[in-house]
Amino acid sequence: MKPYISIKGLFKKFEGRYAVSNISFDIFNDEFIVLFGPNGAGKTTILKMIASLLKPTDGVISINGTNMEKNLIEARQLIGFVSHETFIYENLTVEENLRFFGKMFDIDSVELETRINKMIEEAGLCIYRKERAGTLSRGMKQRLSIIRALIHKPSILLLDEPYTGLDLNAIEVFENLVLNNSHTKVKIMVSHNLERGFNVCNRAIIIKNGKITFDKKKNEIGSYADFKTLCEFNFQSN
Repeated sequence: MKPYISIKGLFKKFEGRYAVSNISFDIFNDEFIVLFGPNGAGKTTILKMIASLLKPTDGVISINGTNMEKNLIEARQLIGFVSHETFIYENLTVEENLRFFGKMFDIDSVELETRINKMIEEAGLCIYRKERAGTLSRGMKQRLSIIRALIHKPSILLLDEPYTGLDLNAIEVFENLVLNNSHTKVKIMVSHNLERGFNVCNRAIIIKNGKITFDKKKNEIGSYADFKTLCEFNFQSN
């Protein structure tokens, strides 16, 4: 089977220190990978390189067989990125934000309005659609951030600590939006929340000191209790 994303020999150096050191792995259609690891392990750095927000010091990231660095414009059309930073414009209303980002991706205006209406409803933001984003609660802003990242129907969804600041209701909405999104081929998430990350993934990767120390499909791991024990060992061992 041909991988949808291929990462080969990835390095990232900051001020003389390697945050990511010789990372290689393939990602296949329908995989939901969660990157686990202690603080400073390099998880977010890896995600940002896949998102093209950081340039690797060395190594190659390919999407569908094409070197991403040589086709950045096309690659960015395929990617949706959600972070604990919302990347929304607080002076714009909910629907104005979605309209702005939709136009960035050249979505037909009629189709865009259809998507905006559908996604606002799915995110439970109907009563806030005319409200400025800056007036929303943290949870509502994150809901807007999620549908902002999905408005162009990306085939790659990247999620950096998306649970930060969300209440239980917002978490349920988030997981429904992400898990029921049929347009996305692969999902990659960074999470410190072991249980929620394990529940949504179908493949778990542990990163420590910029290197992969564990990589298995969830059905090969066993229960969450087994995984938690494994994480505790990996996070603490040298």
